[in-house]
Amino acid sequence: MVMTDPIADLLTNIRNAYMAEHKSVEIQRSNLKEEIVKILRREGFLSDYSVVDITEQKKKLVLFLQYGENNKNLITGIKRVSKPGRRVYASYKEIPRVLNGYGISIISTSKGVLTDKECRAQKVGGEILCYVW
Repeated sequence: MVMTDPIADLLTNIRNAYMAEHKSVEIQRSNLKEEIVKILRREGFLSDYSVVDITEQKKKLVLFLQYGENNKNLITGIKRVSKPGRRVYASYKEIPRVLNGYGISIISTSKGVLTDKECRAQKVGGEILCYVW
């Protein structure tokens, strides 16, 4: 199976797992996907994650989803912004606030993958990968 947009595939797998109320979801690992998952973990949208070796070259990420009280989803929305056909870039001054600060933007910068708040603090812009709220 050829994936043309692996980040969109990651976000769709997370969205579908939350909607089906799964406890965990497995996805194929890449460096960029792991950086996005680290941010989701740090911001409290995921309870944890682990890297599982399948073969010497292939690895999988196992994401453990976190739910609020009464099994309420912590991620109510997740949206891919920059796509392979249309890249979206922004300087640190132009990065939009997601739901007036209740959500986060995940941005690929020259200093690594950061949230919108970290980009404003470090005064660095980049490619807006996705919004999570």
